[in-house]
Amino acid sequence: MRDIVFEVCAETLEACVAAAAGGADRVELCSALSEGGLTPSHGLIQHAVERCALPVHVMIRPRAGDFVYSAEEIAIMRADIAHARQLGVAGVVLGVLDAAGCVDVAATRGLVELARPLQVTFHRAVDDTVDLHEALEDVIAAGCDRVLTSGGAADVMAGAAMLAELVRAARGRIEVAVGGGLRLDDAARLAQITGARQFHASLRQTSSGVQPGAVRAMVEQLRAEPKP
Repeated sequence: MRDIVFEVCAETLEACVAAAAGGADRVELCSALSEGGLTPSHGLIQHAVERCALPVHVMIRPRAGDFVYSAEEIAIMRADIAHARQLGVAGVVLGVLDAAGCVDVAATRGLVELARPLQVTFHRAVDDTVDLHEALEDVIAAGCDRVLTSGGAADVMAGAAMLAELVRAARGRIEVAVGGGLRLDDAARLAQITGARQFHASLRQTSSGVQPGAVRAMVEQLRAEPKP
């Protein structure tokens, strides 16, 4: 089987537990998935760290909307990072852009340095940049461990060709995590096209939330060996 890391995006404790039961490797914890994910509450972070058997990476995003933040909003993000670290999380997920549509390297580097020794993922703010290849280099320069992206497209299949380019460009310097509209039917093919090792999905189901079986099925598809 292919060596794949699968992360489930979760906004409830139940989703975190289901992710672990289904064989996921990591949880991205957030609130307000309908807004693309915001910083979760103290209680949710604490209970996820205590009860989820997986590394918990916490979204650090103070509001919905764009990713160009004021000095006050950056200060809030810094406080949230320090708080999450105290609660025992394994990593944080963040992203800061400037008004020109580029990665704000200085602001991001400051947040990365504050977060250490936690892992840091630059989230899909990168898909809002004017040049993904340049943005990849900026995220690397800021010191992030991985970047989550759909290849600048509405979903990962539409962005598959660009994702393959980014994976090749990033090799050995940063992990490219593929996420954004990942569907079970496309998973095996997408893994083959992109050559990526890390994948991300929410696997939300309207009435019953994340189910271990759905997580398990996605992991199996992503890790399936390419057919001859």
